[in-house]
Amino acid sequence: QVQLVESGGGLVQAGGSLRLSCAASGIIFRLAAMGWYRQAPGKQREVVAVISSGGNPTYADSVKGRFAISRDNAKNTVYLQMNSLKPDDTAVYYCTAPGSGNYWGQGTQVTVAS
Repeated sequence: QVQLVESGGGLVQAGGSLRLSCAASGIIFRLAAMGWYRQAPGKQREVVAVISSGGNPTYADSVKGRFAISRDNAKNTVYLQMNSLKPDDTAVYYCTAPGSGNYWGQGTQVTVAS
């Protein structure tokens, strides 16, 4: 059974930082690409960042230079470091394992106050 459990969301002022974590189980983590998506109220879910099994990251243009995705294969965990947060970053953030099946975590709320 695949489980993806996100944590680390919260309320932060604009310009602040948060680090999200996603603990994965039920997949061969070291072989899996991992990704973060987000969904703001009234908007479609969108990709934020993806990291390959080899550790190569890709980012949405809207977060380049502010967010960093990383992974710790020993802990089966993927992280999203979010800096210089903006109110437009407010959303529920979801962890997923692209290519490993349609698995999603429960999401973690990130709210950026102006």
